[in-house]
Amino acid sequence: MPVPKRRTSNSKRNKRRAHDAITAPQWVICSRCGAAMLRHRVCAACGYYKALRVTAGEET
Repeated sequence: MPVPKRRTSNSKRNKRRAHDAITAPQWVICSRCGAAMLRHRVCAACGYYKALRVTAGEET
């Protein structure tokens, strides 16, 4: 089995892991009811997505 000849340095390891950080979810305001919602998802308050009725939400 192949085995690494030298130990991976801390800087080399950390450079490889630089893009692994978790980002916060992107919240937007619903254009129909004004509630906060996640991007590219149906609004939980009104049930609309891009001006189309998708689910039966609370009417405002």
